[in-house]
Amino acid sequence: MSKKKGLGLIPKLLIGITVGIILGLSVSPKIIAIITTIKEILGSFIFFTVPLVIFGFITPAITGLKNNASKMLGTFLGMSYLSAAGASALSAIAGYIIIPHLHIASQAQALKELPKTAFQLNIEPIMPVMTALVLAILTGVSVIWTKSETMNTLLNEMQNMILAIVNKIVIPILPFFISATFAGLAYTGSLTEQLPIFLKVIVLVLIGHFIWLSILYSIGGAVSKQNPLDVVKYYGPAYLTAVGTMSSAATLPVSLRCAHRSKALVPEVVDFAIPLGATTHLCGSVLTETFFCMVISKILYGALPDVGTIALFTLLFGIFAVGAPGVPGGTVMASLAIVTGVLGFDSSGVGLLIAIFALQDSFGTACNITGDGALALILRGLFYDKNGKAKANVSA
Repeated sequence: MSKKKGLGLIPKLLIGITVGIILGLSVSPKIIAIITTIKEILGSFIFFTVPLVIFGFITPAITGLKNNASKMLGTFLGMSYLSAAGASALSAIAGYIIIPHLHIASQAQALKELPKTAFQLNIEPIMPVMTALVLAILTGVSVIWTKSETMNTLLNEMQNMILAIVNKIVIPILPFFISATFAGLAYTGSLTEQLPIFLKVIVLVLIGHFIWLSILYSIGGAVSKQNPLDVVKYYGPAYLTAVGTMSSAATLPVSLRCAHRSKALVPEVVDFAIPLGATTHLCGSVLTETFFCMVISKILYGALPDVGTIALFTLLFGIFAVGAPGVPGGTVMASLAIVTGVLGFDSSGVGLLIAIFALQDSFGTACNITGDGALALILRGLFYDKNGKAKANVSA
């Protein structure tokens, strides 16, 4: 007898989104309070596992890279910066061309407030995401330097344990978390009131995402001599998960699973690049925020920022994006210093930026994690030959 297969992750996510929207539009505030409580608990657990996933995957990936580890790390961080700065520049150019011809409403409608949660159960992560990232890097390179076989074995065992947690707990609860998220969005009115106001802008941003992803994957295919479609076609579940979680970090378990299915990528590169990209490569969020900043400047202050100001903003934004946390709204929060200092936004501009950004944060996140596959493809071409064997004496 053949074993029956259950629903795949994509159908489960779509069902979760549909159920969440229906609940958000139809149930009472008391029910929404319960749903919000469930969301907070599930989200708290998911974010608790994120530092474990980062440390558990990046560290053994670095030890497996041996002498190429430091070169690959520097190369990947450089690519993350160039991708973010390039996405910001593309968005700025499009803004100067398109925004003067748009007729955008100047005020957003007020949203309903979510009722207070029934109770709180905070599961604090054992360390911040960036701390886990730095610890993983230092641990990995120190194992290589000291040639510690015992620690290397221990790290590989830890990776297997964390992978089991991801497959048996994290991924099964994601549809419920996403359903609760969309229930909240539907209840507050984000899906019925604010979204139509900025629909034109959001559609333009989504087009920009796909243009930038096409550029990244074209470069990845040219460098690696692999078909980029052999990577992209597996990213559907990760894309939808990112849409629901609005977090590169929370989507990390699904991203790893998707990337590992591609024969165009080397497993060691996947375990290194995908977790690292979740915290350093935020091209979609950067592209989005740059365009929104220009729109808000036109709405509130009557003019687009001058070219010199946007150029400085773009160069600095790439740096801030590499260090921004891969959590909902992380890019905006990390960039507020240059939004106020370089663009000159006041509290009204910052507030409107956060509000508009939240409407599409999920799609920017989906672009971020899908772009990680392109950077992994580039790394594969730079550090591995066509047969997937590590190249000797590779210079970053």
